Amino acid sequence: MTKVEYKHKEVAVKKKLGQNFLTDRNIARKIVESAAVAQSDRVLEIGPGFGSLTSMILEYRKTFTAVEKDPVLASFIREEFPSVSLLEADFLTVDIAAMAAEGRLKVLGNIPYSITSPILFKLLDNRRHIVSATLMMQHEVARRLTAKPNTKEYGILAVQLQTFCDVDYLFKVGKKVFRPRPEVDSAVVRIVPRHSEMDADETGFRAFVRKAFAQRRKTLQNNLKKEYDLSGVVTIDTGLRAEALTIEEFARLYREMRPR
Repeated sequence: MTKVEYKHKEVAVKKKLGQNFLTDRNIARKIVESAAVAQSDRVLEIGPGFGSLTSMILEYRKTFTAVEKDPVLASFIREEFPSVSLLEADFLTVDIAAMAAEGRLKVLGNIPYSITSPILFKLLDNRRHIVSATLMMQHEVARRLTAKPNTKEYGILAVQLQTFCDVDYLFKVGKKVFRPRPEVDSAVVRIVPRHSEMDADETGFRAFVRKAFAQRRKTLQNNLKKEYDLSGVVTIDTGLRAEALTIEEFARLYREMRPR
């Protein structure tokens, strides 16, 4: 069992929670500065762990909310950072709308590799309650989020996030600044929700994107023809694969076709 010592306290690392703790204060400061945290902001931190990012946020914001699932680490945060409002819970179950009742949130976090996608989709689902999300994640996932058309990284995650948000790759973070050291590099990404013409039928559009990428080597025509009438499509070549379309072209294709 891997253990990590911090301030003379030893904690067993729970692999199932994907725990890798940031140890570099300069990186933590860079994340907070990238989020442009100010005293007037309502801040939510996902998974504070040993509080590397927490302590840096407190230099800009005297109090804020953090969500920590691990009861040992939750206890640690309460003891070390009493001004932080600590919610001991699984972030995937928390009510973001209720947390944002008094104003939209700036979300920060070094999020677990194992549940990065569910966290991102939860934030996407709740984007109307969020000013921005500045997150550290596995480098590979960061590349997928910010991918461009005609690349192997470009897929469902990129199209769905980039349709409803501005997504920026900020900087890479090497393995050596974590305990225990992960096997892969990380990166920090900033996500800023924005208005999209697809807001009016978000559920339908997101289902369509999943179908378009259902089998990457197949054309749009072959992936979509069973569930959509493509006879009205005039501006998009449905003989292309989904990975060839820009974000704007996905929206145009969705407008032109009809469900069967």
